[in-house]
Amino acid sequence: MRTLCASTLIGEFFVIGFAGLVAMKEPDLSTAMVWTVCGVLMALSVLLCGMITRPGGVQLGWALQILLIAGGFVVPSMFVLGAAFAALWWASVHYGRKIDEAKARFAAQTQAQSQPQTPAQAEPGANPA
Repeated sequence: MRTLCASTLIGEFFVIGFAGLVAMKEPDLSTAMVWTVCGVLMALSVLLCGMITRPGGVQLGWALQILLIAGGFVVPSMFVLGAAFAALWWASVHYGRKIDEAKARFAAQTQAQSQPQTPAQAEPGANPA
């Protein structure tokens, strides 16, 4: 899950930066305000890459998705991009968990097969003598 989610967050890092460039063209917004907000969101997206597996990491990722969609009120194309990244975030979390579960099952199965069987674990009905 960590790899998929981190990939999505890094993509968001760049989208936030590009949205900041577009937002700078708005006459009502100061450059300092645009880059303060974008800088905080960009830093959050990078920090979340390392926090995904910690408690609350996925929830903070969802909060970032909501903020990206809300960015559409400043840069209208962010409604579409935010929704697209929210869908990617969902897919990363959903399929990432499935991949992690499959890896855990495979590791447990491999470990069970690599351990030598004792006579008590041998096939039922077989004579160990």
